[in-house]
Amino acid sequence: MSESSPDVPADPAVEPAEGFAGEPDGFGRLWTPHRMAYIQGEHKPADAESGSCPFCRAPGLGDAEGLVVRRGEHVFAVLNLFPYNPGHLMVCPYRHVSAYVDLEAHELAEFTAFTRAAVRTLSAASAPAGFNLGMNQGEVAGAGIAAHLHQHVVPRWQGDANFLPVVGRTKAMPELLEDTRARLAAAWVTDATG
Repeated sequence: MSESSPDVPADPAVEPAEGFAGEPDGFGRLWTPHRMAYIQGEHKPADAESGSCPFCRAPGLGDAEGLVVRRGEHVFAVLNLFPYNPGHLMVCPYRHVSAYVDLEAHELAEFTAFTRAAVRTLSAASAPAGFNLGMNQGEVAGAGIAAHLHQHVVPRWQGDANFLPVVGRTKAMPELLEDTRARLAAAWVTDATG
C-alpha cells in the first residue's frame, strides 16, 4: 500500500495517498465513485408530486435490472442500491405515496406481509443474527427519498459494524447486488398472506 506499511499487500482498489495535496497521512484511499449518484441525489424525485422516482421506475424494469426481488399486487420488494449491509431490502407500495398513514387497508396488509416475508427470506438465505426494520418519514427524519414510502429491512450480523464505516466512511459489500437479488428472489419465503 505504501512504504510505511510493507507487510500490507497492494490492492488495486486502494490508491496510496502519497502525492496528493496536503500532508501525507500514511492512509490509503478506497475510492467509491458509484456513491456520487446517491450523494448528488441522482434520480431523486424533485417533489412529493413526482411520479418518476426510483421506486416508481423499478417495477417497470425487468427484475434483474430493477433489482426487484419479489412483486405483489400492491407492493414489491427491491434491493437498496446503496445498501447498509448485504441483502438490504426495501418494501415499497407501487402507488406513489409518501406517508405510512396514507396507505389503504389492502396496501397496508400486503406491505406488512411482504416485510414479514422479507425477514423470513433473509433469515433462510443469509442467517443474520438480527434485523433493523424501519421507515424514515420525511427528509428531516432521514428519508433519502421522502416522496415514496419504503420500509427498510436490514439484516445484521454480530460484529458487522467494522472499522470501515467509522474510519473510512465506506461499507465493504461481499456480494454483487445482482447476485444478492437472484439468491433472495429464488429463496423468497411465502405464506398465505405474502
